[in-house]
Amino acid sequence: MSSRRPRWPGAVLPRSFFHRDARVVAPELLNKVLACADGRAGRIVEVEAYVGAIDPAAHTFRGKTKRNAVMFGPPGHMYVYFTYGMHWCCNTVCGDEGEGSGVLIRALEPLSGIELMREARPKVRRDRELCSGPARLTQALGITGDQNGIDLVRARDGYTVLDDGMPPPDNVPGSARIGIREGTDLLWRWLVAGNPHVSRA
Repeated sequence: MSSRRPRWPGAVLPRSFFHRDARVVAPELLNKVLACADGRAGRIVEVEAYVGAIDPAAHTFRGKTKRNAVMFGPPGHMYVYFTYGMHWCCNTVCGDEGEGSGVLIRALEPLSGIELMREARPKVRRDRELCSGPARLTQALGITGDQNGIDLVRARDGYTVLDDGMPPPDNVPGSARIGIREGTDLLWRWLVAGNPHVSRA
């Protein structure tokens, strides 16, 4: 990724946005934009909150390890993990440092750089499937373990989260998170209702 700072299509979210409870941040991330310096960008249409020591589904539930250390760091950083031996997933770190909380970005609506996304996911037939899932969106945007720990707020490592003026939807109800075995009663998944790019359970 070039060290030259790009001209982002929106305002970079400040650290104070992420320095709050993940359950507050998550629904407010809807309709924000996850952007890459090469021009790829997508509107966030589905998220899940994970809340440290009170959340049995969180990677941080049992404490700090080498794998999850970024989640215990400052808010506004990106936590990337490898799952099922084949996929990367990305999160924004939230809350107080040492809390171990964050928001999993589950789906994006592609906005720009769509040709690059197609190159990254050449087997995809429909654009609605480019970023309709946490592993799909990281592949489409080129996010891997190399991005684990980058600062989204400083926006100098090729990725950031932007506000382009579109507000989050009003009164979004929470629902059960997907693909977990514990904490299934916690309604900490939010999505843009009716958006065709939301992932399928």
